[in-house]
Amino acid sequence: MQPIPRDRVLTQVKRFLNVLSTKIQSRRHCSTPHLPAAQYHHSPAHDLPYFPTEIWLMVLREATFMSPDPLDISLGLSFLETPCSNDDYHAAMRVKRDLSLVNKAWNKYIQEYLYDSSTESHRVASGFSRLHMETPALKRCATDDIRTILDYAPHLVVFSDHHAVRCTRYQEFNDVRCSPEQMVSPLASPHRKLRKLSLTNYSDDPFPYHISPTLKQTAANLEYLELSSSSIPVVSGHKLARALVVSLPVLQSLKLTLDNTTFAVIARWKMPSLRNVSVVSSDFGYAGRGFALFFAAHGKNIHQLELGHSSSLVVEHHLTLQPRPVQQIPLAEWCPNLKEFICSADAEWNWRNPDWIAPHVLLPAHPHLEFIGIRDIDKRILDDAASFPSDIEDDAPFFPLAEQISSLLFNDAFPSLRYIRDLSRTSHSMRAGLRPQMRILKFWSKILARCGERQVWLEDFRGVNITSRDLKRAGLAEV
Repeated sequence: MQPIPRDRVLTQVKRFLNVLSTKIQSRRHCSTPHLPAAQYHHSPAHDLPYFPTEIWLMVLREATFMSPDPLDISLGLSFLETPCSNDDYHAAMRVKRDLSLVNKAWNKYIQEYLYDSSTESHRVASGFSRLHMETPALKRCATDDIRTILDYAPHLVVFSDHHAVRCTRYQEFNDVRCSPEQMVSPLASPHRKLRKLSLTNYSDDPFPYHISPTLKQTAANLEYLELSSSSIPVVSGHKLARALVVSLPVLQSLKLTLDNTTFAVIARWKMPSLRNVSVVSSDFGYAGRGFALFFAAHGKNIHQLELGHSSSLVVEHHLTLQPRPVQQIPLAEWCPNLKEFICSADAEWNWRNPDWIAPHVLLPAHPHLEFIGIRDIDKRILDDAASFPSDIEDDAPFFPLAEQISSLLFNDAFPSLRYIRDLSRTSHSMRAGLRPQMRILKFWSKILARCGERQVWLEDFRGVNITSRDLKRAGLAEV
């Protein structure tokens, strides 16, 4: 898949604007009265071409365009898409701010794009339509502020809370409306048009007690749901059995960072359109009953699966358990229609089968899997290079990683495999940026050759094929 070229379109737009500016500017000069030199004070703003407002809005929109667009809801439904980083977003906002200070006209025009993360005048009449909260640990938001925002945001489409609320289990709230349980209660309205919802549980009570009523009222349009908990609730599964059963008819993507008991409750939810799932068992209960019930109920609908914990973390945790779990987790049987799998580059080497390194201990094989995406390859490369210092042209430190990726190709565990994608943006910069190291290029050349032998496409984080010509071009830049 090749990215859409924009250079040709931008060149045509630039030529059109130059011609249009020349015509309009000439008419403007003809109608402007000649002023004495003493009364005229030149300003750099006068050198800007004269365009109608519609043209300036288009120019400023293209000048501040972000790719990927952090406000595009459809981009977040697949876990393969790389979200916009906070640094890129802040840099884009600084550009918008600087453009707004050029002159009064630009300041007026760019307001729509400067505050597009909070207001969307072309979609809603007024008020916020998207609210994303992701803060450092020492700068978290107060619950009363969030409750006030939600009370005055009836047109909210996206609400995301990523552990950004300041509250403790011993904190007393003078206003019960501002407690963690009641903070998101304004979302529980059938008139809401929520399409993307990310919630964090700050209470010792499990999610179903206070989240299920909210979801039951806003489930009609919800396409993406993310649930995480800041602690593991201490409650019996029998007590949770009385929780409400939620129906999410159009939900496509579900991301869960929950305990094994809560997994058992969510297994009863009705999600007929579910396709993409990302799971992290906060108590490492992958061999537990709740994890099994969830995949037994929804596994047949899953086409894309991401396991948040790396293979080595799961194995390390199981080694500390007494007694150790001995049963195999039949994830391939639970998800027979699985086509895309996402895992970490931090896989675990099994001494019992030294010639084969599975991408994840929970999914050592699958007959219908066509795509494997690998995260954190950049971290793995840097760690291997630091652990085995050598000549910068020697790719020997990357031998374990090369054998791990090659194991996906020369084993019958994944007979339908057609694509391997490096999901790391930093790894792409290390491979195709300015002056890449020769040993990194050698490593990728070796992986590319082995993928070619198996007729498997090797892709970067954008989904663009990595070719030998790209690596040779990067090698010439290094020289």
